[in-house]
Amino acid sequence: MTVDVDVRTLTEADYPDWLRTLHTGFLRPPVATDEDVADRLSYTLLDRTLGAFDDGRCVATFRTFPQQLTAVGGRAVAADAISNVTVLPTHRRRGLLGRMMAADLAAAKERGEIVATLIAAEYPIYGRYGFGPGAWAAEWEIDVPRTGLDPRWSGPGDGGRIDLVDGAEVRRIGPALHERLRGRQHGCVDRSERGWRVATGVEGVRAPGSWTEPYYAVYRSADGEAEGLAVYSAEGEWWGDTAQPHCTARVRDLIATSPAAERALWRYLCSVDWITKVRSGPRAPDDLLPYAFPDVRAARIVTLADWLWVRLLDVPAALEGRTYPVAGTLVLEVADRQGLAGGRFRLDAKPAGAQCVPTEEPAELSLGIGELSTLWLGDESVGRLVDLGKAVELRSGAAAVADALFRAPRRAWCPDLF
Repeated sequence: MTVDVDVRTLTEADYPDWLRTLHTGFLRPPVATDEDVADRLSYTLLDRTLGAFDDGRCVATFRTFPQQLTAVGGRAVAADAISNVTVLPTHRRRGLLGRMMAADLAAAKERGEIVATLIAAEYPIYGRYGFGPGAWAAEWEIDVPRTGLDPRWSGPGDGGRIDLVDGAEVRRIGPALHERLRGRQHGCVDRSERGWRVATGVEGVRAPGSWTEPYYAVYRSADGEAEGLAVYSAEGEWWGDTAQPHCTARVRDLIATSPAAERALWRYLCSVDWITKVRSGPRAPDDLLPYAFPDVRAARIVTLADWLWVRLLDVPAALEGRTYPVAGTLVLEVADRQGLAGGRFRLDAKPAGAQCVPTEEPAELSLGIGELSTLWLGDESVGRLVDLGKAVELRSGAAAVADALFRAPRRAWCPDLF
């Protein structure tokens, strides 16, 4: 049955049908208005958009766009960002996703993109195609009255200040602020100008009344430089059983380029009158957040899940694109069922730089491309992979060498959903 379904690159005429299929796959109303089609076509790259067609009708969707992903050490590498992946329930289990994925990854490698990225709705799907979870996300809930913070707080005590601004100001200062964050936080991806316009309600609002303007709080250092931004909304009851307002602040975005800015923004959110709980949105699992409070238990993780998945397409370029805390040499045997990036490679790493080349030397550590992709962002233990049977130590001590090379001092974090 699968061979009768045509997998191909989209034309503009295909797009309305493709969009209806996308909405159906994501359990949205299966319609595509002219306005919706025009809006989405304005940023969709048709030559990077695939569809599966059965008797002329679109039954599966797949879209990618170019992305910059920050590796350990701050260097940006070219990524193939995968999004809008669906298969209609009438056509599942026919290999359509595999065909679209194979076509896309081959094209991405041909373009010279070093990795592919995605955010998975379900865990078991993408490991089959060589992806591994590279960055996890934790959402925290803060019980504000329990934090032990001084209720008389009236602003940062470091000479900085926090200002409430509007969306226009966020669009002015946000991109440069995020770029500074991306230069120091591995796992971060770039944000487009359109992304900032969507985040501030200028674009992407498809139904009257569907946009609720959030609050924008900017931290500026003593010299007036913007170093942090918190975007949040408030919800809840003014009055409850205790005849006391109790509301929740939901953080849509919080980025900071200094620890002082990050601490000040969390402190600000916990100081807003009537706010008794704060939901953090996706944060790194080792976020500073809980230790910003006298009572660490005031912040609890309510969700901990895989977030950014990574797939190496060019092993030498990827391993040379990140930094290493110590010097070491390791020969890796990398298995890749898709035949895109496997082989045996010698990694010579130093804090000043690394070289990775194919080799015929005896392998010291054997693992799959998905496991190497997870290790690449420094967020996993080689020893744990060996214990799980997901990596094999072929020379005694090789796992310890690999752990010393690949682990990062902080965990990877991707604040964006795409």
